[in-house]
Amino acid sequence: MTSQLRANWNWLIRLRSGWAISLLVLAFGGGALALALAAAWAGLRLNDSPSMPTGLYIRASSESNASLVVFCPADPFARLSVDRGYRSRGNCPDGAEPLAKPIVARAGDIVELSATGMVVNGRLLPNTPPLATDTAGQPLTHWRFGRYVVAPGAVWVASSYNSRSFDSRYFGPVDASQVRDHVRPLLSAP
Repeated sequence: MTSQLRANWNWLIRLRSGWAISLLVLAFGGGALALALAAAWAGLRLNDSPSMPTGLYIRASSESNASLVVFCPADPFARLSVDRGYRSRGNCPDGAEPLAKPIVARAGDIVELSATGMVVNGRLLPNTPPLATDTAGQPLTHWRFGRYVVAPGAVWVASSYNSRSFDSRYFGPVDASQVRDHVRPLLSAP
Protein backbone atom coordinates (compact mmCIF):
# COMPACT_ATOMS: atom_id res chain seq x y z
CA MET A 1 0.00 0.00 0.00
CA THR A 2 2.85 2.36 0.74
CA SER A 3 4.33 1.99 -2.73
CA GLN A 4 0.94 2.75 -4.30
CA LEU A 5 0.59 5.85 -2.11
CA ARG A 6 4.12 6.97 -3.04
CA ALA A 7 3.36 6.44 -6.78
CA ASN A 8 0.16 8.48 -6.50
CA TRP A 9 1.98 11.20 -4.60
CA ASN A 10 4.78 11.34 -7.21
CA TRP A 11 2.18 11.49 -9.99
CA LEU A 12 0.44 14.40 -8.25
CA ILE A 13 3.74 16.28 -7.80
CA ARG A 14 4.65 15.80 -11.49
CA LEU A 15 1.18 16.96 -12.53
CA ARG A 16 1.39 20.10 -10.40
CA SER A 17 4.96 20.92 -11.46
CA GLY A 18 3.96 20.46 -15.13
CA TRP A 19 1.13 22.95 -14.66
CA ALA A 20 3.46 25.33 -12.83
CA ILE A 21 6.00 25.19 -15.65
CA SER A 22 3.25 25.65 -18.24
CA LEU A 23 1.90 28.67 -16.37
CA LEU A 24 5.41 30.11 -16.03
CA VAL A 25 6.08 29.70 -19.76
CA LEU A 26 2.68 31.19 -20.58
CA ALA A 27 3.33 34.16 -18.28
CA PHE A 28 6.75 34.88 -19.79
CA GLY A 29 5.46 34.41 -23.33
CA GLY A 30 2.45 36.64 -22.68
CA GLY A 31 4.69 39.24 -21.07
CA ALA A 32 7.09 39.21 -24.02
CA LEU A 33 4.18 39.55 -26.45
CA ALA A 34 2.71 42.42 -24.44
CA LEU A 35 6.11 44.13 -24.35
CA ALA A 36 6.55 43.72 -28.12
CA LEU A 37 3.06 45.10 -28.80
CA ALA A 38 3.64 48.05 -26.47
CA ALA A 39 6.99 48.78 -28.16
CA ALA A 40 5.39 48.67 -31.61
CA TRP A 41 2.53 50.90 -30.45
CA ALA A 42 5.04 53.38 -28.97
CA GLY A 43 7.01 53.42 -32.24
CA LEU A 44 10.11 51.68 -30.91
CA ARG A 45 12.39 49.69 -33.24
CA LEU A 46 15.45 47.64 -32.38
CA ASN A 47 18.23 47.90 -34.95
CA ASP A 48 20.81 45.15 -35.16
CA SER A 49 21.89 45.73 -38.77
CA PRO A 50 25.50 46.73 -39.43
CA SER A 51 24.42 49.83 -41.41
CA MET A 52 24.02 51.92 -38.28
CA PRO A 53 24.78 51.64 -34.56
CA THR A 54 22.96 48.88 -32.70
CA GLY A 55 20.30 50.40 -30.53
CA LEU A 56 16.74 51.38 -29.85
CA TYR A 57 15.13 53.84 -32.25
CA ILE A 58 11.83 55.68 -31.90
CA ARG A 59 9.34 56.99 -34.44
CA ALA A 60 9.91 60.71 -34.99
CA SER A 61 7.02 63.11 -34.49
CA SER A 62 7.76 64.76 -37.83
CA GLU A 63 9.92 64.21 -40.88
CA SER A 64 11.97 67.31 -40.13
CA ASN A 65 13.41 65.97 -36.86
CA ALA A 66 14.05 62.43 -38.12
CA SER A 67 17.60 61.38 -38.85
CA LEU A 68 16.68 57.97 -40.24
CA VAL A 69 14.12 56.55 -42.62
CA VAL A 70 12.59 53.07 -42.69
CA PHE A 71 11.54 52.05 -46.21
CA CYS A 72 10.85 49.23 -48.62
CA PRO A 73 13.18 49.49 -51.61
CA ALA A 74 11.72 49.57 -55.12
CA ASP A 75 12.39 46.96 -57.79
CA PRO A 76 14.81 45.94 -59.20
CA PHE A 77 16.80 46.80 -56.06
CA ALA A 78 14.27 45.11 -53.77
CA ARG A 79 14.66 41.82 -55.65
CA LEU A 80 18.46 42.15 -55.73
CA SER A 81 18.64 42.73 -51.97
CA VAL A 82 16.44 39.68 -51.29
CA ASP A 83 18.23 37.40 -53.77
CA ARG A 84 21.60 38.27 -52.25
CA GLY A 85 20.44 37.92 -48.65
CA TYR A 86 20.88 41.56 -47.66
CA ARG A 87 17.36 41.53 -46.12
CA SER A 88 15.53 38.94 -44.02
CA ARG A 89 11.83 38.02 -44.19
CA GLY A 90 9.53 40.89 -43.32
CA ASN A 91 6.43 42.86 -44.23
CA CYS A 92 7.46 44.76 -47.38
CA PRO A 93 5.52 43.95 -50.58
CA ASP A 94 8.39 41.69 -51.70
CA GLY A 95 8.14 39.66 -48.47
CA ALA A 96 11.38 41.03 -46.97
CA GLU A 97 12.08 43.39 -44.11
CA PRO A 98 12.31 47.16 -44.62
CA LEU A 99 15.68 48.88 -44.65
CA ALA A 100 16.55 51.54 -42.06
CA LYS A 101 19.14 54.06 -43.18
CA PRO A 102 20.43 57.48 -42.18
CA ILE A 103 19.08 60.35 -44.26
CA VAL A 104 22.01 62.23 -45.82
CA ALA A 105 20.16 64.54 -48.23
CA ARG A 106 16.66 66.04 -48.39
CA ALA A 107 14.70 68.05 -50.95
CA GLY A 108 16.83 70.85 -52.40
CA ASP A 109 20.18 69.39 -51.30
CA ILE A 110 22.86 68.73 -53.91
CA VAL A 111 24.26 65.20 -54.10
CA GLU A 112 27.34 64.38 -56.13
CA LEU A 113 28.14 60.70 -56.58
CA SER A 114 31.54 59.62 -57.89
CA ALA A 115 34.17 56.93 -57.36
CA THR A 116 35.44 59.07 -54.47
CA GLY A 117 32.13 58.77 -52.64
CA MET A 118 29.00 60.76 -51.95
CA VAL A 119 29.28 64.51 -51.53
CA VAL A 120 26.27 66.34 -50.07
CA ASN A 121 26.21 70.13 -50.33
CA GLY A 122 29.99 70.17 -50.83
CA ARG A 123 30.83 67.81 -47.93
CA LEU A 124 32.29 64.35 -48.64
CA LEU A 125 30.59 61.71 -46.49
CA PRO A 126 32.96 59.18 -44.90
CA ASN A 127 32.80 55.52 -45.98
CA THR A 128 30.74 56.24 -49.11
CA PRO A 129 32.89 55.32 -52.13
CA PRO A 130 30.80 52.78 -54.07
CA LEU A 131 32.23 49.27 -53.86
CA ALA A 132 32.75 47.01 -56.86
CA THR A 133 31.64 43.85 -55.03
CA ASP A 134 29.62 42.88 -51.96
CA THR A 135 30.95 40.76 -49.06
CA ALA A 136 30.24 37.57 -51.04
CA GLY A 137 32.29 38.86 -53.99
CA GLN A 138 29.23 39.47 -56.17
CA PRO A 139 29.42 42.53 -58.43
CA LEU A 140 27.67 45.72 -57.32
CA THR A 141 26.49 48.33 -59.80
CA HIS A 142 26.53 51.87 -58.45
CA TRP A 143 23.96 54.55 -59.22
CA ARG A 144 25.00 56.66 -62.23
CA PHE A 145 27.80 59.02 -61.25
CA GLY A 146 26.77 62.66 -61.47
CA ARG A 147 25.34 65.69 -59.72
CA TYR A 148 21.73 65.55 -58.49
CA VAL A 149 19.37 68.05 -56.87
CA VAL A 150 17.15 66.11 -54.47
CA ALA A 151 13.54 66.38 -55.62
CA PRO A 152 10.64 67.21 -53.28
CA GLY A 153 9.29 64.01 -51.75
CA ALA A 154 12.63 62.20 -51.94
CA VAL A 155 15.65 61.58 -49.74
CA TRP A 156 19.08 60.06 -50.27
CA VAL A 157 20.29 57.57 -47.67
CA ALA A 158 23.79 56.35 -46.88
CA SER A 159 25.65 54.88 -43.97
CA SER A 160 28.83 56.71 -43.14
CA TYR A 161 28.97 54.20 -40.26
CA ASN A 162 29.56 51.15 -42.48
CA SER A 163 31.18 51.26 -45.93
CA ARG A 164 29.41 48.00 -46.91
CA SER A 165 25.87 49.39 -46.48
CA PHE A 166 23.43 48.83 -49.36
CA ASP A 167 22.17 52.39 -49.80
CA SER A 168 21.61 55.26 -52.27
CA ARG A 169 25.08 54.72 -53.74
CA TYR A 170 23.51 51.69 -55.45
CA PHE A 171 19.80 52.51 -55.78
CA GLY A 172 19.66 56.33 -55.87
CA PRO A 173 17.00 58.45 -54.16
CA VAL A 174 14.24 56.95 -52.00
CA ASP A 175 10.78 58.18 -52.94
CA ALA A 176 8.30 59.16 -50.22
CA SER A 177 5.95 56.37 -51.39
CA GLN A 178 8.56 53.81 -50.25
CA VAL A 179 8.88 55.28 -46.74
CA ARG A 180 7.27 53.42 -43.84
CA ASP A 181 8.55 55.53 -40.94
CA HIS A 182 10.87 58.31 -39.93
CA VAL A 183 12.87 57.45 -36.82
CA ARG A 184 15.58 58.84 -34.57
CA PRO A 185 17.92 57.16 -32.09
CA LEU A 186 16.67 56.75 -28.52
CA LEU A 187 19.50 54.58 -27.16
CA SER A 188 22.37 53.39 -29.34
CA ALA A 189 25.90 52.08 -29.02
CA PRO A 190 28.69 54.46 -30.03
